[in-house]
Amino acid sequence: MATLRELKSRIGSVASTQKTTSAMKMISSAKLRKAALQLNQLTPYSAMVREVISHLLVTDGEFSSPLIEQREPASVAVVAMGSDDGLCGAFNINIFKRVLEVIKEAKRAGARRVTLIPMGRKLTKAALKLQMDGVEVKTVELNTRNGAQQLQPFTAMLVDGFTGGEFDRVEVVYMHYRSTSRQSLECSRLLPVSVEALAGQMDARAANSPCLFEPSAAAIFRAVLPLFIRATVQNIYGHSAASEQATRVMAMQTASDNAAELLDALNLEYNKLRQQGITTELLDILGGQVDR
Repeated sequence: MATLRELKSRIGSVASTQKTTSAMKMISSAKLRKAALQLNQLTPYSAMVREVISHLLVTDGEFSSPLIEQREPASVAVVAMGSDDGLCGAFNINIFKRVLEVIKEAKRAGARRVTLIPMGRKLTKAALKLQMDGVEVKTVELNTRNGAQQLQPFTAMLVDGFTGGEFDRVEVVYMHYRSTSRQSLECSRLLPVSVEALAGQMDARAANSPCLFEPSAAAIFRAVLPLFIRATVQNIYGHSAASEQATRVMAMQTASDNAAELLDALNLEYNKLRQQGITTELLDILGGQVDR
């Protein structure tokens, strides 16, 4: 049975832990607000690119680009967006499990080589330990604290790898941010770009507002498509960053709640033990008086 001194020490330790988790939750909440704001700021640019593509597609013209070339997926690149820091629950674990599923699906589809490109120190550490036939891990100098300037060379590397024949397909596994308490695990095909998917995102207003294109719709399509890919990568990166902080907020909230419950239980046990000691001392005093 624990003594009063031991219980008091445990209470102090748990109280300190609760304060720490509460402070970390506040920090993560501030980072989440910043990440969500940055994600919202990307919306106008993405909407503009989609609007231009919508106007192009309603022309019913013939479009060609190396970025829409469909090939047999003999070589597949899988980009996994994780986190640099821990204390974010099962964020990295769930992403890594989905990555393994994507790799198996690619192999079943006929891929002879899969290149795994992890982002984030935690996911990179796990990926480097992966030992699977036909799977190569390619590290990049990119982390979750980078901005749009650092994403551009990364996007260019993926595009060059696809157009140069190094990759026949590029998949991205990430967490899609919906709210603080809700994020969904997504696997998005970045390359080749599907014209059918682009047509599905067409703005209905584009059909009612025809445009004239100079020099030609096909030339503009080839110029806008890389911007679409860049906007997609930035959007995915923003969702991943916001999801990481949201997961960390929920993890710290759970840890704080558990610490509060444990603290209540220890305080109750401490008070009971102290009351028991007081009662024992009173009984000893009364017993001594009776003996006199």
